[in-house]
Amino acid sequence: MKKIENLVSIIIPTFNEGKNIEKCINSLLEQSYQSIEIIIVDDGSTDNTKEILLKLSSEKSELKILGQSHLGPALARNKGSKEAKGGILVFMDADMTFDKDFIKELVKPINEGKYKGTFSKNEYISNWQNIWSRCWNYNLDLPPKKMIPDNYPDEGFDFRAILKDEFLRINGFDDIGYTDTWSLSQKLGYKPNLVAGAEYYHNNPDNLREVFTQSKWVSKREYRFGFVGILFALVRSSLPASLLLGLFKVIEHKEIRFIFFKVVYDLGSFLGILEMKFTKKHIK
Repeated sequence: MKKIENLVSIIIPTFNEGKNIEKCINSLLEQSYQSIEIIIVDDGSTDNTKEILLKLSSEKSELKILGQSHLGPALARNKGSKEAKGGILVFMDADMTFDKDFIKELVKPINEGKYKGTFSKNEYISNWQNIWSRCWNYNLDLPPKKMIPDNYPDEGFDFRAILKDEFLRINGFDDIGYTDTWSLSQKLGYKPNLVAGAEYYHNNPDNLREVFTQSKWVSKREYRFGFVGILFALVRSSLPASLLLGLFKVIEHKEIRFIFFKVVYDLGSFLGILEMKFTKKHIK
């Protein structure tokens, strides 16, 4: 198939990402793949995110700013995708930064007609020096300094890049909470293909407030076995279970502060599940 060169539209939802968004945008503007537009959809931020975005958009022609009330990242991504001019969509988070060849490596097989969508397992943690960031990995049994397990399969669930026509054909992401990005592969009937060289970096929560907020968001998802799965998750995140499991991790990693992390993380999970169950709210 004939090779094509596509404009790539990078879609980034933001909600209170004032401390991260400028680094993310600057990292994208330094990409070796120059045919890009960056679409930021602010999801009703209440910090200084909007001010930073307005300043940057006045200086950077590649940057387009959209806004919405606080409806969640799935609907923000869908909104940005409808405004995209590129033939390839790339979905990123506002707390990510990227190797200079990230976009080039991610979209190369799509431009060559080999794949319809891609993902990368080369996702590293940019704030590993922070104790709460390390505890996040300990809690999820992830390897040091990595966001993805070493045994992760070569077909993923999250599309990092996808042909725009394919995305719009199935009306984008479903608004189902934390696992909204998995809905693409479920609706398309195929998974993204692995690319080998695309390296990028992501922040773990670096304070207990962020741990609580993020764990609350992570818990708002669909659970296997329905109500039974939800009940098991509630028991697992209850205080007695939290203290017991936290103690094992303290011994394993020789880190006493993990017990504070675990209690805060599981409290967020417990409240997030209840909020989702009784109010049907998935918004981050």
